[in-house]
Amino acid sequence: MFEKLAAHFRNSDINYPLLVPLLVSSFLIQMVTALVRVTISYRAVELGLSIIGLGFIACAFAIFPILIAVQVGRYIDRGHDARTTWVGSAIFLISIAGFAVWATPAGLLVFSAVMGLGHIMLMASQQMLCVRAAGPKSLEGVFGNFMVANSVGQGLGPYVVGWLGGNAHVPPTGQLFVVGAACSAVALAVSLMLRPSGETRAGKGQAEIVPVSQILRIPGLIAVIMAGVILVAASDTVIVYIPLLGAERHIDVHDIGLLLTVRAAASMTARLFYSRMVTAFGRWPLMTASTCVCGLSYAVFALPLPLWAMHIAIAMMGFSFGLATTLSITIVVDMTSVSARGTTNSLRIMSNRIGQFVMPFGAGLVAAAASVGGLFVALAVAIVAASGAMLFKRPQT
Repeated sequence: MFEKLAAHFRNSDINYPLLVPLLVSSFLIQMVTALVRVTISYRAVELGLSIIGLGFIACAFAIFPILIAVQVGRYIDRGHDARTTWVGSAIFLISIAGFAVWATPAGLLVFSAVMGLGHIMLMASQQMLCVRAAGPKSLEGVFGNFMVANSVGQGLGPYVVGWLGGNAHVPPTGQLFVVGAACSAVALAVSLMLRPSGETRAGKGQAEIVPVSQILRIPGLIAVIMAGVILVAASDTVIVYIPLLGAERHIDVHDIGLLLTVRAAASMTARLFYSRMVTAFGRWPLMTASTCVCGLSYAVFALPLPLWAMHIAIAMMGFSFGLATTLSITIVVDMTSVSARGTTNSLRIMSNRIGQFVMPFGAGLVAAAASVGGLFVALAVAIVAASGAMLFKRPQT
């Protein structure tokens, strides 16, 4: 059995020495991100912050990515994907440790911004490391595995919050921030196992720089990026406001953590079958359909559902979200030339952060005016509209 497994690794076009630590690092970063974002919401409740105040803290996560995304992408395009991961992991650790020692309103605001800086460096570089780890025939499989690792981490983070919180309405936030800092330290150690490619393109790369304006003229690219923006920003809003929905409907911390875990598990399941579903249906039809279904699942949460129905709706949300967000990455990578992939992917992530900057603030206003249920209706309308836009902007083949 071991000989067959070894033969499989030898004959595969996947770079496993690069892929394995990448998956472990990604899993840890996503777990800590999910854990900390939920914990920040509960810490805001402890501090008596308003919904609008929580929206400002959520917006801070997007400030630095908006400012430096293109520069990060250009740096990665010059062959510095692994180095970007090292630096991003160190910054991420600093931010989580900051939450553990300074969890005041000002501290939550400052370290959310610092965490956003580390996070964009990690996301942009890790996704380009996926491209480097994949061979000509394995891009879908590698990205599927990468997104599965993300889903496992995103599901485990809220589960840890629910496990430590138990039946309490507010979990032990200080303890949770310490757990996050410890896991971030492990993630930094693992990231140092990622080796540079040895192929820097500093000299000839200057001649190969593709202008951003030329990138944005690729047919269908903006429609896919905008759909991804709305999906990711809406998902980020769910993480922030599901705990408030639970408080509004008298659902305890354990059940809220379980709901978020079900959502992440459904996303992971979708990504396990991602490669086969792309083969069966094609990227664009699957992207359009999964985005539409995701939007409809948001609308369901505006209804006064029993807990079992909320589990069904959030599973549908997670499965469709898992497909659509993975497709938004692979479609962008496939549409772009090799010399501009890092920049284009960073533009995609920057756009996501703009959405994460604007939407939490807007979500706070909507939730304050129309309740959390009204917020879910607004998110549903935006996602379904993005699905419709992709139908009209799909490039002709």
